[in-house]
Amino acid sequence: MAAGAVAIVVRFGEVTPYVAPYLVLSLVLPVLWVAAVALNRAYEARLVGVGPEEFRRITRCGFFLTAGVAIASYVTKTDLARGYVVLDLPLMTALTLSSRYALRLALHHRRARGRCMRRVVAVGHRSSTAELVRRFRREPYHGMQIVGVCLPRGEAAGTVEGVPVFGDFSDVPLVVGQVAADTVAVLACPELDGTALRRLAWRLETTRTDLVVAPALMEVAGPRTTIRPVAGLPLLHVEHPELSGFRQLLKNLFDRAVALLAIAVLAPVLAALAVAVRSSGPGPALFRQTRVGRDGAEFTILKLRTMSPDAERRKVHLVSDADGVLFKIRDDPRVTPLGAFLRRYSLDELPQLFNVLAGDMSLVGPRPPLPEEVATYGDDVRRRLVVRPGMTGLWQVNGRSDLSWEESVRLDLRYVENWSLTLDLQILWKTWSAVARGSGAY
Repeated sequence: MAAGAVAIVVRFGEVTPYVAPYLVLSLVLPVLWVAAVALNRAYEARLVGVGPEEFRRITRCGFFLTAGVAIASYVTKTDLARGYVVLDLPLMTALTLSSRYALRLALHHRRARGRCMRRVVAVGHRSSTAELVRRFRREPYHGMQIVGVCLPRGEAAGTVEGVPVFGDFSDVPLVVGQVAADTVAVLACPELDGTALRRLAWRLETTRTDLVVAPALMEVAGPRTTIRPVAGLPLLHVEHPELSGFRQLLKNLFDRAVALLAIAVLAPVLAALAVAVRSSGPGPALFRQTRVGRDGAEFTILKLRTMSPDAERRKVHLVSDADGVLFKIRDDPRVTPLGAFLRRYSLDELPQLFNVLAGDMSLVGPRPPLPEEVATYGDDVRRRLVVRPGMTGLWQVNGRSDLSWEESVRLDLRYVENWSLTLDLQILWKTWSAVARGSGAY
């Protein structure tokens, strides 16, 4: 209705008898909009709060409703003001997307405090259920809280990551009622084959409990997996990640265009920051360091200097706070006061836009590693080097330096395996809030 009001005011300026049909249409369109959203199944609870599918369906509704109104106007030969349609329906879609996004932020805030959560019973082996518990705790915005665990017979005792074990696989329906769960998450295990899983689904059907199955390929995301029925069997087809070709060319063009635009807009800011760093003490404004890029190629990364000029010499006398190969110190004595401010809000990384423009880096990708770090990589970790490193990435929006080495590697590998331009845009959008919070930046 708000979109209709705006469209009438902008298109017609005042209410006259000629505008009366459009007032009626502005009252009818919200009803049609709700019906279109419902028919497109965009009200399903499983879509709310997580993933892009909710927004994708809303956008699809806006496109088809606009096309439907245009076709209906043409078929019935109704003289409909195009300016009204062009304003009303796209604005209706945009306002719906904005309100959904605002509601999602509010929902995530509540879930971070333990509210609005789905109560889940995890079914599987001890190691896999423990990993699932840890993941759900790390990312509470998904809305999944494991309240009970069922393990194979003979192991059904004790706790898993603090979550009590209530029984074995045959006890799942009883445990659901005991802990008032609304979801059962089954992890890949040989005991729960197709027959056993089908029988479990039958037993849960009467309680209206959702049944979700986590495949063995837990890091493979939706865009790369499709279910294809073959000979009556639902086979999970996994496509190879697209690491070259047209989509990578499109990503390269997008990165360089955005980097060039950002450099043009931020040139005065970069100049002011460079002058401030140069005036804050001895040493150059820019810090240059060798990093490893795509396929192991070395390049020189550019950053605003945040440490004293003798930082590398003093490094041998310091002990890292982080496990693994990363060298991180929360209160690093080598960081200057101005450098601490630049690091907190990632302003020291702005010169990396020139690395993106040169093609050594991407806007989004894994963290650019040092050569001595790469020398310690195993085969799995080396997988990070098949794409260009990024100014931001999943590590940036999920904790930055607060992450452990294992968690950083897991996020980088997840990005490599599931890259898409849509994912890049989502990460870039989330980077703003991560930088504004300044958490994990040191």
